[in-house]
Amino acid sequence: MRTLYLECNMGAAGDMLMAALLELYPHPDQFLQTMNSLGIPGVSVKRSIVDKCGIKGTSILVEIYGVEEESGLISRANDNQHEYDGLNIHTDHHEHEFCYEHAHDHTHSSDYEHEHYHDHGFSTMKKITELIKELSVSNSVKSHALAVYELIASAESHVHGVPMSDIHFHEVGTLDAVVDIIGVCVLMELLTPEQIIVSPICVGNGQVRTSHGVLPVPAPATAYILQGIPIYSGSIQGELCTPTGAALIRHFASSFSNMPVMQVNAVAYGMGKKNFKAANCVRAFLGDCTANSTPDEQVAELSCNLDDMTPEAIGFTMQILLDACARDVFIIPIQMKKNRPAQMLVCLCSLERASEMAVLMLKHTSTIGVRQSNFSRYVLESDITSKNTPFGDIRIKTSTGYGLVKIKPEYDDVEHCAKEHNVSFETVYQATLLINRKKD
Repeated sequence: MRTLYLECNMGAAGDMLMAALLELYPHPDQFLQTMNSLGIPGVSVKRSIVDKCGIKGTSILVEIYGVEEESGLISRANDNQHEYDGLNIHTDHHEHEFCYEHAHDHTHSSDYEHEHYHDHGFSTMKKITELIKELSVSNSVKSHALAVYELIASAESHVHGVPMSDIHFHEVGTLDAVVDIIGVCVLMELLTPEQIIVSPICVGNGQVRTSHGVLPVPAPATAYILQGIPIYSGSIQGELCTPTGAALIRHFASSFSNMPVMQVNAVAYGMGKKNFKAANCVRAFLGDCTANSTPDEQVAELSCNLDDMTPEAIGFTMQILLDACARDVFIIPIQMKKNRPAQMLVCLCSLERASEMAVLMLKHTSTIGVRQSNFSRYVLESDITSKNTPFGDIRIKTSTGYGLVKIKPEYDDVEHCAKEHNVSFETVYQATLLINRKKD
């Protein structure tokens, strides 16, 4: 299966994603010609080769009327002024006006912003939709681009508490964002990956200083878009993932995991504008991997060491965890300090339930600390049906995936029927499998 894997160890922005995909495309000049013929007035798209921490990669430069635009989202609301999510938020009782932050950079000149504010005006979501629909690209690209814009507008609507219809975009800043989004959509169409897998995304940490205040990282709109996606802060101070980058990833990603087993045919580096102690880039791998060769889900493994609890108390705790929907609970014999024989209590659960399970382990055991490790898990899909046998109805679990099929009668049903008919467990078990094979 033709697979695109995006490694986002330094976050993602629209221009970084476009640059990484462009390196994978064998005809870069043809792509640039397409982008410069979109029909957007004053837009010029250029590429250059830059060095980050000794690694050569592609950087994308978008100029609007000869000026490299640092698109930030400008909003008008209420009676005070602050900057939020890379947005310069000014006050007004009538309208909310936005333009998107670009390329990890929040530094703007007040005079420059003021000039563009008056010279270019603002545009509604409706006008942006009309602009995209008139571009000389395929209907598929237009559809993808509009879906990405809707994700961003929805996030801003939620964060600022205004309807999407009231969001207005600064035209010049928005043109830059439109180019990034359209460029990624065009390249996705040209590269034709069958699946797009994305690593957990590093969003950065701390705060970012803007011309009107200090914001948390990730910015509120970015955090909203990335809900349900595996993210982490990392050690870099600053904003690494922008709303545009987050929306593009959410829209195109088939799944999120560590790199799958794949035969890589090309590797590309899409460089960001800023320099950090680590190479500021999105790394893209294009190649082939077998269908269903990636982990299906992420799970947490919680564990603690116990050397002063009775078997009854440990068994009680294990049942508490299982009743709370742990995936599995087990103990491992270990040797602790002072030569004490002990047990390691291990609980497997979904990432979403990890905190809840950890608290239960702390409450019902003598430990004062619970360790957590996160893992990717390969899982077969299971379906349960009921079969009528000479010993009664017995449920059968059929699990499939990765070219495998596993069939197993449910233990509780087999046990019940064996006791009821005074026969061995194996007799009922084998009879159930035989009837299942005949009916199939």
